[in-house]
Amino acid sequence: MTTSNQPSGGPALEARDIVKTFGHVRALRGAAFEAFPGEVTALIGDNGAGKSTLIKVLSGVHSPDSGTILVDGNEVHITHPRHAAALGIETVYQDLALAPDLDAPANVFLGREITRLRWLHDTRKMRQLTESRFKELGVGLVQDMRVPVAAFSGGQKQSVAIARAAMWAEHVIIMDEPTAALGVVQTANVLRLIETIRDRGLAVVLISHNLPEVLQVADRIEVMRLGARVARFRKGEADAERLIAAMTGSYATEMPA
Repeated sequence: MTTSNQPSGGPALEARDIVKTFGHVRALRGAAFEAFPGEVTALIGDNGAGKSTLIKVLSGVHSPDSGTILVDGNEVHITHPRHAAALGIETVYQDLALAPDLDAPANVFLGREITRLRWLHDTRKMRQLTESRFKELGVGLVQDMRVPVAAFSGGQKQSVAIARAAMWAEHVIIMDEPTAALGVVQTANVLRLIETIRDRGLAVVLISHNLPEVLQVADRIEVMRLGARVARFRKGEADAERLIAAMTGSYATEMPA
């Protein structure tokens, strides 16, 4: 393991000794993870390393068989994605979970609608708040805010999903392959948005197979292999070759599983 100085504050999100099995398959074998406020932490590993399972545990999709999860230093037992959201953890999955027939404000406030007269949605208020937050984050949409997101480009849809998460997250935003299906310009816009969110003090967790992007935006890189964390690097401590070595098990100072 590469050692480095820790940030002055504690982790916004931490996992210790997480174990998760599915039948005879042991997906997580004492996995550990840390994400700090004001940092982008990349979680990388080959297919089957346990990244998706760990993220689903941290976001409330799966319950761990054993282990400890802490949010802002406090031990929690996350039982459902809504529980994770209530704890200030928002997740942007690859499928984005957007309602294509709704406009951007309706998607941002989906399940959290502002109402007036007890039951009527205050669309004007939601649009104003969405426009304000998008402006703060530098999210530019070519289309009118009242246009369904089905008409948006892939990059714009991704930006809406990330901005929605940023609007509600108090501690952590988890992003699963946010640039996987995007072109060069759209990817650059999304990476810029990730850095903006990081600079606003949130902990950003980035799951990605794109090592150049990871090296570009990550302040910390955590490597998983066979269901456990095997290496950690700070920005500037590793290159693509060293990351691949850690992912494949040939890194000389690999942590014990």
